[in-house]
Amino acid sequence: MSFNSPTIDYTKVVVVIPSFNEAHTIEAILRKLASEKAFIPNMNIVVADGGSTDGTKAIALALSKQFDFVQVMDNPKKIQSAGVNTVATEWRDKADVLVRCDAHAIYPDGFVFKLLKSLKTSQAASLVIPMDSIGNSMVQTAIAWTADSSIGSGGSAHRGGRKSGFVDHGHHAAFIMDKFVQLGGYDETFSQNEDAEYDCRLRSQGEKIYLDASIRIKYMPRSTFLTLWSQYFGYGMGRSRTVLKHPSSLRVRQLAVPLHVLAIAVSILLFSVFQIVFFLGWPIFYVLLLCLMSVRSMRKHRSSVGLLTGVAAFIMHTSWGLGFLTGLAVNIRALFSQPVAAAANA
Repeated sequence: MSFNSPTIDYTKVVVVIPSFNEAHTIEAILRKLASEKAFIPNMNIVVADGGSTDGTKAIALALSKQFDFVQVMDNPKKIQSAGVNTVATEWRDKADVLVRCDAHAIYPDGFVFKLLKSLKTSQAASLVIPMDSIGNSMVQTAIAWTADSSIGSGGSAHRGGRKSGFVDHGHHAAFIMDKFVQLGGYDETFSQNEDAEYDCRLRSQGEKIYLDASIRIKYMPRSTFLTLWSQYFGYGMGRSRTVLKHPSSLRVRQLAVPLHVLAIAVSILLFSVFQIVFFLGWPIFYVLLLCLMSVRSMRKHRSSVGLLTGVAAFIMHTSWGLGFLTGLAVNIRALFSQPVAAAANA
């Protein structure tokens, strides 16, 4: 261990790891977390597997025989929110703190111990942490650099942020179990953005969320532009549902993205009709901005990989914005169709 603190023996904690096809990382993360057992005697770890087909479950089961405090359970609903909720329900009377870990992240020494200490010091109901994105390939590295930049994240505190303090939202790490269960855990109808939706409900109860910038994880983003598009489109869809459910949660930086996408679409449409270059002013400015970002990234990192950051930013903005607008259209239509359906069945 690289930290020096007295052993914590008064807190009962359960660590949940939702997983699906994480055979290349599950053993490393389990061994890393298991090494903290000596410092946290009342710690248990549960892998909630969503039907992996690559041997993830078999690896976890083998390690559960080596570490009797490691368990493996099935998560038939597959989504992360359901896996976390199931563990919370089962352990609500056996654990004081619920820790959520992702199987595709890299955690520092003493991670759980530090979370417990920070929860106690901050007196928060939920503890969130920053993610430092890293990559192994050219594309993944470009995506990582973009995700941690202001143009890629919009200034999100948990995306490479360095300042600790109370926040509205962040990357989920630890919860006071009673609070999590009392609120009903995650809303399992959300396949994305379940964390932000939970934070909205938590804050509405007067509870606090603390971002501890000293506890950092390394996050491996998507490795291709196609999967990045799919991921951010889903993020946009999820955020639109959160906004409809909790209107006060909308932030200017989030509204700016779909408005930007609409502006691009309108500009191109007007140009195609009137053939006046003036209407392409915004798209041209945006392309120049992305080019400038790419060049600055290349110079900052002293690598030609930086030239791909503009492409990554374009995909993030466009897919998120389209996802948000699509989500609004789909969910608003569903809201209006409910009274019609009810009247037809009356």
